[in-house]
Amino acid sequence: MGSEAMVPEWASEPCIMGIDEAGRGPVLGPMVGEDEFGYMLADILKENNVNNQGMRFDPGARTALAFVTLRSDGEREFMFYRNPSADMLLQEDELDLDLIRKAKIFHYGSISLITEPCKSAHIAAAKAAKDAGVFLSYDPNLRLPLWPSADSAREGILSIWETADIIKISEEEISFLTNGENPYDDAVVRKLFHPNLKLLLVTEGSEGCRYYTKIKLQYK
Repeated sequence: MGSEAMVPEWASEPCIMGIDEAGRGPVLGPMVGEDEFGYMLADILKENNVNNQGMRFDPGARTALAFVTLRSDGEREFMFYRNPSADMLLQEDELDLDLIRKAKIFHYGSISLITEPCKSAHIAAAKAAKDAGVFLSYDPNLRLPLWPSADSAREGILSIWETADIIKISEEEISFLTNGENPYDDAVVRKLFHPNLKLLLVTEGSEGCRYYTKIKLQYK
């Protein structure tokens, strides 16, 4: 017999905690609602030694929620509650650009590119990081139901593709971005490798991953 449980966490928590375990002092700078969920998530960061000085609390909107169900086959199903949520309302003038420029790595996704004003804020943050010589890490994190259409999702994800130094992508996302081509074909994956990219990491679920550099392919 299994049991049901709700475990609150950030969407990027595995990445954040991994950075912390490596002794790199992660900093998170999202926009959350001035509500119970927002303060709870801030407390989770603090308890795990994550610097949350870049966080913003919006009194006029709720914290975005994503309910993740783990199926018996190990796959996940998502249900989102954000219409609009605080993260969608982040404005460029609310960014802590000094904090961003001091970072070693700037890790980002594509969901904040869906609507304004957070789209412009996202682009400005990434540009500030890039101009300051910060290493850019990109996980597209495709969540198709949140986008107006598949075409807009593809265009949005690829719009900042060539700014990244590292990209982590799933087989499903490869197929989506290449209009249905075989994600297991190395030649197909290589099409997504841009000239300035240092590392393209392809996750394969329980099978591990494979990664590509400019000169080699490696399976792990």
